[in-house]
Amino acid sequence: MKVFDMLMTCGAAVSMAACGNVGSQEDSFRYLIDEFADVKIMRYQIPGWDSLSLQQKHYVYHLGEAAKYGRDIIWVQNCRYNLPVRHIVEDILDRYDGDRECEDFRKFTVYAKRLFFSNGMHHHYAEDKFFPECPREYFASLLEAVGDDGVYVDPEDSTQVDLLEVIYSPDIFPQRKSTDKSGDIVKQSAVNYYKGVTREEAERFYAAMVDPADSTPVSYGLNSRLVKDADSTIREEVYKVGGLYGPALEKVCGELRKAAFYAENDTQKKCIDLLIDYYMTGDLELWDEYNIAWVKDTAGTVDFVNGFVEDYNDPLGRKASWEGLVNIKDHEASRRTGIISANAQWFEDNSPVDPRFRKEKVKGISAKVIDVTTLGGDCYPSTPIGINLPNADWIRKDHGSKSVTIANITHAYDLAALESPTSTLAEFAWDDDEIAMAKKYLSITDEVHTDLHECLGHGSGQLLPGVSANALGEYNSTLEETRADLFGLYYMADPKLVELGILPDGDAYKAQYSNYIRNGLLVQFTRVELGRQNTEAHMQNRKLIAEWCYENGLKDNVIEKKVRDGKTYFVVNDYEALRGLFGRLLGEVQRIKSEGDYEAGKALVEKYAVNIDPELHKEVKERYAALGLKPYGGFVNPELVPVEENGKVVDYRIEYVDDYLGQMLRYGHLYSTL
Repeated sequence: MKVFDMLMTCGAAVSMAACGNVGSQEDSFRYLIDEFADVKIMRYQIPGWDSLSLQQKHYVYHLGEAAKYGRDIIWVQNCRYNLPVRHIVEDILDRYDGDRECEDFRKFTVYAKRLFFSNGMHHHYAEDKFFPECPREYFASLLEAVGDDGVYVDPEDSTQVDLLEVIYSPDIFPQRKSTDKSGDIVKQSAVNYYKGVTREEAERFYAAMVDPADSTPVSYGLNSRLVKDADSTIREEVYKVGGLYGPALEKVCGELRKAAFYAENDTQKKCIDLLIDYYMTGDLELWDEYNIAWVKDTAGTVDFVNGFVEDYNDPLGRKASWEGLVNIKDHEASRRTGIISANAQWFEDNSPVDPRFRKEKVKGISAKVIDVTTLGGDCYPSTPIGINLPNADWIRKDHGSKSVTIANITHAYDLAALESPTSTLAEFAWDDDEIAMAKKYLSITDEVHTDLHECLGHGSGQLLPGVSANALGEYNSTLEETRADLFGLYYMADPKLVELGILPDGDAYKAQYSNYIRNGLLVQFTRVELGRQNTEAHMQNRKLIAEWCYENGLKDNVIEKKVRDGKTYFVVNDYEALRGLFGRLLGEVQRIKSEGDYEAGKALVEKYAVNIDPELHKEVKERYAALGLKPYGGFVNPELVPVEENGKVVDYRIEYVDDYLGQMLRYGHLYSTL
């Protein structure tokens, strides 16, 4: 599970006190390097690189190459036409020698940047298809100029596909993951997890594989595409070397083998060996063995995520997208997360949920603060700021989990915001007191909420015997993020955090509460196109929590809607009562998960998380547009460059890239595998 992004908080009004040693406003390092459409591109630094041994640098480098070689997989998973579309766009950018200064080429370039950012033709967050602003005829002239007819021969059925029609038609795959519950969300989705299969057929196929009495259930379908053959036979195409995505996984395994030679300890080497065996066979039981071994690796400085991990993109919440991430531990900053994880049992025992749904004994929760060195797959260019894995509930219960907060990404967001003259805080906060409170406390409370969400929230609670981890279906991701956020919000206000030295005083949490409500009810909708529903799981979870608390606190005026000069604000009047509401909702969401109550989960999401008031939406969009800010952020990777002497690598230097499009084209040349 992940925290995918920072809440849309304070723009340029971030406290420098919480920004660590990554840099300061006076440094010459520039974080913000590009802006287009609704996106800003940033760089991140890697503090602590020079303190690594050469062996550790070798290890990081090869793990990073493994993360990059899986890049094509996520493109194909997001839509079967994404990769051929990317190839013709790359071809034009590489070879076109005509006028690159005209308005139409500028518009084409913006489309290319959006395509690269989203790993395909659909918005990375809103999931709707986006289109070039240049005319189709102009795009066709670019293809003609580089000798390409724009026709793709689909290897699966030998049909000829007009890629310009795919790009420009609003009727071809309008959504990456369909949210139209009136139809078949599997057949309506662009994601390439199913071929010729209906939702009913997919659910029946996997239901037949599940043994309700199995206390260690295999995550069937996690690493496969489900297809129906011409004779109506339904089968899985498994992701493995020699199977689906085999050429990419072969390259990944090659770099993993090199990395294993430089592993810091035997546990890390065992993890990599198991991961390679899994990629070679596609055996999900090996995936579980790998995850158990990975959880136990807590001694090293270097760590990684590599695999088919998160199921956010699957309309049925079963199949996982490919991702890669390499990181090094920030030992000093990890003291805070270490304190939180050391007290995990206290938090579980005092959780405001039915005791039946609490873990009697919390096992193996490890937490740390990390700095990423390479982002790949579904983590690139848009990356999470916090991660808690593994996702399998039984592994969490029996073996524990790892939680991380990604410091250098969070700091890059903060410091890039300082490069902007405007902020959402000044626009959407009610008064100067609210702004002052945010400036004083929001950076630290953002980090602590992420810690609580990842370190404890996702690892808390338990399913009742016989309840499937997939019982909540397409609502699982939203409800799981809701549960983790509520856990963090509830404990933000607990005196225990001050007692442990996690928060500076008993008022700090109020900044997080005000910001969360402000974001959930207002600010985050700047990211959604007018007239569209709220579809992304993390945004749905924030809206669900904020809307539910607003509605259930109306009688006591816990959260007040105010209007001044035609502008809407939401103001928390009673912080203690709001904490009580967070606790009530947490108890209900945990019950829904523990009991597998699909209908109750569906009712919560559909009522509170999906539909946006059109007038309020229009107002928020107009207010945000006037600020000139970009609601989404992503990153380029630093280049880790081997330094050779007499044909031997003696070090690695960091080159901080400031050319977003250049890195995308370079990756296309070096890491294309499918």
